[in-house]
Amino acid sequence: MKVLSLKASSSPPFPPLANSRTISTGDSMADSIEQLFTHKAVDKGDDVTLSCKYETSDPSTYLHWYKQQPKSKPVFLLYINLFGGKTNLMPPRLDVEVDKTNKKVDLIISSAAVSDSDLYYCALKPTVTGNPAALYKNLHTVLLH
Repeated sequence: MKVLSLKASSSPPFPPLANSRTISTGDSMADSIEQLFTHKAVDKGDDVTLSCKYETSDPSTYLHWYKQQPKSKPVFLLYINLFGGKTNLMPPRLDVEVDKTNKKVDLIISSAAVSDSDLYYCALKPTVTGNPAALYKNLHTVLLH
């Protein structure tokens, strides 16, 4: 029996500050990030991988993951740079991997629980206190069935 449902959505649950997947960095090339799936269903206790594909010309880029509960602001979870350097204090049951060859970043949730039922965002820039344009349209939702 499937307990959790994962979805990617192009419509955030709050008014967007920007409506673009592409984030301008001032360079001639634009950086971007987008989700790689539209729906996943998982059982409680399963491991879950949420993936985003990125494009960047900046080798010092940090790829960020956020979590948002209903009617709340997004909360920073973790980051990884393109060389594999991660957040110093990783949240329990979460890990992150970057694949530079395929330009993909994965958030891995071990042993999915009901408490993981939230909206997950991938972003190229710090979003809660930084550039909000990187946040919108790059989201994954974990929902109960």
